[in-house]
Amino acid sequence: MHKVVFPVSFRWAFLTGQKKCTHSSLGKLHLSGALCQKEDYKYTIPDIPEMPSCSFNPEEYKGMSKERMLDIRRQNCNPMTPKVTYYKRPVFIHQGYMQWLWDVDGRRYLDLFAGVATVSVGHCHPKVLTAAEQQLKKLWHTTNIYIYPTLHEYCEKLASYLPDPLKVIYLTNSGSEANDLAMLMARLHTGNYDIITFRGSYHGGGPQTLGLTSNAAYKYPVASGLGCTNTMCPDVFRGPWGGSHCRDSPVQTIRDCSCAQGHCKANELYIEQLRETLATSVPTRIAGFFAEPIQGVGGAVQYPRDFLKEAYRLVRERGGICIADEVQTGFGRTGSHFWGFQGHDVIPDMVTMAKGIGNGFPMGAVVTTPEIAASFARGVHFNTFGGNPVACAMASSVLDTIQEDKMQKVSLDVGTYLLKELAKLRDKYEIIGDVRGKGLMIGVEMVTDKTSRTPLPSGEMSEIFEDVKDMGVLIGKGGLYGQVTALNTPFLHFMSFTTIEAWMFEANLV
Repeated sequence: MHKVVFPVSFRWAFLTGQKKCTHSSLGKLHLSGALCQKEDYKYTIPDIPEMPSCSFNPEEYKGMSKERMLDIRRQNCNPMTPKVTYYKRPVFIHQGYMQWLWDVDGRRYLDLFAGVATVSVGHCHPKVLTAAEQQLKKLWHTTNIYIYPTLHEYCEKLASYLPDPLKVIYLTNSGSEANDLAMLMARLHTGNYDIITFRGSYHGGGPQTLGLTSNAAYKYPVASGLGCTNTMCPDVFRGPWGGSHCRDSPVQTIRDCSCAQGHCKANELYIEQLRETLATSVPTRIAGFFAEPIQGVGGAVQYPRDFLKEAYRLVRERGGICIADEVQTGFGRTGSHFWGFQGHDVIPDMVTMAKGIGNGFPMGAVVTTPEIAASFARGVHFNTFGGNPVACAMASSVLDTIQEDKMQKVSLDVGTYLLKELAKLRDKYEIIGDVRGKGLMIGVEMVTDKTSRTPLPSGEMSEIFEDVKDMGVLIGKGGLYGQVTALNTPFLHFMSFTTIEAWMFEANLV
């Protein structure tokens, strides 16, 4: 197997505090805060660890040149694409297998982002691949006006993973589409219009779901998502209140608290903020409340343990229904439960899902109660591709694979190990402000210093991402300021933590 020997920038010298530098190589550095002072640093290229062995041999790439792909990307592809591209030197992906990706030059990468928490059971997992191939030989597509077994077998199977009364399923093609449909259903059922979400949330990029999404980077200066109100996110690290026992996570914040067992002052204060929103910003009757059990794009943000339980009660008192957005947290990603909402000891009125549902194949779903479904039946709703036979076959195989390979337990065990080891790095380095999450939904918040909790500037985050990529590891980015490293790996055993530590944070310099 090949060894990663790509040069790494001097940023890693800052992270590890190595002060061994010459003028000729790097010159004067003028970064402030926790990273460095005005000093000369000497950077020595580290001996990057060799990747664990892999028996899979990718096909040789014989396609379009990288230069031609870049030309087409500039001329014909969505011009928004470069704005969300992390890397100065792009990654040209050719093939994937389980936790690995290969570029067109044959270089192997460890995928710790899984296509934004989407590839749940691994790239091109053999069981899911076989299910897709078998279905493609029989039937690619037909309308769900007709009754075909793949759709009904999947709906029955998916419903068995959800508690009563969540048993009625609407299949879509994406999470944005699922949330858009859930908004409509909530308004029809309640007869009310206003919907509440958390600041920092991401629930989609469509004209309606943009109202649910609370992040300026995704907003446009046009009317969209009318009737949506954002309330304070109960973020126990970055928010005004939080303590050392708030989260349902193996790792707590470094903020102290003196709360007695079973009592959370931060929870009470954040609930008061929701009460204030209900009293001042919306009508006395509302349609619903959307919340991710753990904020995904927001940076793996976790709330106090009992917050959603009390929030659901307040919303229902106002006539609203409670919607759990499980697009990122669902299908065992949090490890302890199959659905993220179960970790909060609540049962929502509606669940939306996508991403891991089809292991990367475009698919989404809304699951709700018979009562809410009956309200929606007053009109006609039709989705041409929702319940596509290939999508259903692959999604059914994903459920089987998670069960048969005990992947939820893997997510719990590997994720807990990762979290605890990352917490050691947080305690060691001033630049790492917080480590949080459950299972294989992990966020590492980067700061200039722990006292101020000021987000690490985007330029410095970008350099870290470039370095990590050059070392053969692909990670994600989240948070309002892009300051959170997102680790959302496939549910697989992938490597020892010592290798990840060397690659991601220490570059084998300590």
